[in-house]
Amino acid sequence: MSNQPGATPSPQLFGHPTGLFTLFFAEMWERFSFYGMRALLVLYMIKGFLSKDPYFFGDNEAYTLYGAYTSLVYMAPFFGGMLADRLLGARRAVILGGTLMALGQTLLMLPSSFAFFTALALLICGNGFFKPNISTMVGSLYKGITSKRDGGFTIFYMGVNLGAAMSPLLCGYIGETYGWHYGFGLATIGMLVGLAIFVAPTRVTQALIMVGALAVAATLLWCHPDNPFSIGVNVFVAAAILISGALAWTALGRGGLPAHTGAAPDEERLRRRIGGVLPMHCAVYFGAILAIPVFALLVSGFAPLTAKHQAVAIIPDAVIQHMQVGGGAVMAVLAVALKEASRPAGLVLMLSGLIALVYLGIETVRLDRIPRQRMYVVLILTFFSMLFWSFFEQAGSSLNNFTDRNVDRVFEARHIAAGEVGQTIHLQPTQEQVGYHNGSQLFTIDVLDKLRDQHKQQPDFEIDWTVAQDNVGMGVAKRLQEIPASTFQSVNPICILALGLVFTALWSFLGQRGWEPSTTVKFAIGLLQLGLGFGVFWYGAQHHDARGMVGLSWLFLGYLLHTCGELCLSPVGLSMVTRLSPARLVSTVMGVWFLATAFSQYLAGIIALFTGVSQGGEGGGTIPPPIQTVNVYGDVFGKIAIAALVSAVLCFILAPLLNKWMHPETDVKSGAG
Repeated sequence: MSNQPGATPSPQLFGHPTGLFTLFFAEMWERFSFYGMRALLVLYMIKGFLSKDPYFFGDNEAYTLYGAYTSLVYMAPFFGGMLADRLLGARRAVILGGTLMALGQTLLMLPSSFAFFTALALLICGNGFFKPNISTMVGSLYKGITSKRDGGFTIFYMGVNLGAAMSPLLCGYIGETYGWHYGFGLATIGMLVGLAIFVAPTRVTQALIMVGALAVAATLLWCHPDNPFSIGVNVFVAAAILISGALAWTALGRGGLPAHTGAAPDEERLRRRIGGVLPMHCAVYFGAILAIPVFALLVSGFAPLTAKHQAVAIIPDAVIQHMQVGGGAVMAVLAVALKEASRPAGLVLMLSGLIALVYLGIETVRLDRIPRQRMYVVLILTFFSMLFWSFFEQAGSSLNNFTDRNVDRVFEARHIAAGEVGQTIHLQPTQEQVGYHNGSQLFTIDVLDKLRDQHKQQPDFEIDWTVAQDNVGMGVAKRLQEIPASTFQSVNPICILALGLVFTALWSFLGQRGWEPSTTVKFAIGLLQLGLGFGVFWYGAQHHDARGMVGLSWLFLGYLLHTCGELCLSPVGLSMVTRLSPARLVSTVMGVWFLATAFSQYLAGIIALFTGVSQGGEGGGTIPPPIQTVNVYGDVFGKIAIAALVSAVLCFILAPLLNKWMHPETDVKSGAG
């Protein structure tokens, strides 16, 4: 896109290039595929065929594999971005990445260990080529235009979250209800549709977008949720995909993605033959194939090659245990970090980080003063982004368990009255009974899960309940009135869908009047709201009820603050990378941005370990009653809140210097225009 004299302006919709809507839907379907697989992955490992594998048989093995996978999947974009910058170009890299990911999703449908680890390796490698380069292409659409860039990335970011919102509602539901291979098969279809949208002619792309939108909306309305909240969520997401499809159809009617977008930096060099035999681009493809078995071994921790039921750790366990027992809290954190870093995937992550820092450090000092200072800004804000996601990613671990164990998710039909004491009643057991006594037995989450497992064919089963004095005021409800904890994984992306355009309009409104905050201040505001969100979780935990349960309103308010913080930081960060990075390094720096996310996943896992609750408890359950766990979560959330708020203050303090280093008044050709 260009506003230079004599240049033909690119077609637009609402002031944005129409090619943005092609990239929106390509990324939406890729994220649908990725998050759909992720929603099933841990459950598949624990409950699927791997539960019978002699090397992988329980939660710890599943979590270790999942951690290795997520770290590697966010590490790979650094290398994919570098190869795109130097050789392939963003367009070829996206096509290669999408193809590898579609093959990986297909292999997940096969119940064999070899297929499973090969599939994960394909997904890691494919994401490395796909993820950084499609974001780079969004930035290239705004070359020469800065006023709409942040808004464009916010719209693109809504596509990411529309895919993330759809996937647990479709892939998760179908995979758990009808079979794992159906869920993975649906994720495969999503990836193929996203790839087809990217490479097909504009008219075909229009048809694919509308057919896909109609099919998703119909499926969401066909999948029968088990409570009114879930019905509302499905209806909202169905409406969002239909509206997005209609807008994309209109936009692409004016023109699609320009053919030159994402072209290789040097087509002649790309066709050059190595040793007079193998063209350069074929050498890259061949190298990607060779990397797949390496990733397969790394993500498995070499466990299939050993006689142990765990991944190889190079640091001896005795050293780790000594640090944890005798070193205090700080040493305990370092011990956990060292233990995870000593595994193959952790070592590769650390080595990749070192390579990235050395490489970018050398490239940065070679730059002229203005682009060099801009790179300083990129690296500093990438560090703050890493802190943000380390805290934010508690949503999938500690915050998810907090929701399951300590957030009241039931809409009660009635409450036990004093006149019922001593009577035996029939009720459908729900979360409302957790923490109360049924006769002499304490009813825990473990008891509830065991009962539900025994009555899989009859979800509305009832049990006999002997009403005791401490049961007065206990809620009674049907299972349909209980919201599953997993449903709340869609709250954040749905909030982004609801608020994304609001933030786009806000930045545009403020920008037109010269009031728009700088990128650094937006980062600081994002960290501030993240800290306030965890403060809300802490406050809610401090005001729990008599059995240790926290009101649902505190969860929603915290998620809302986290979402607003994310919208201030994440899409703005993507825009910042493409705007401030030198043109020849932009995909590489985008890869570093995602490499920092890999470190965030690693740090998030360490933080989550400190929310672990003691095993056992009254009644023999492995998870204690809510009153014993609520303060464990609350204390950690409070510490996260303080850390995030301190980070926000530091970012505010650095804002004047970083704003100066951005040189917004200068149009530097070496910058990512």
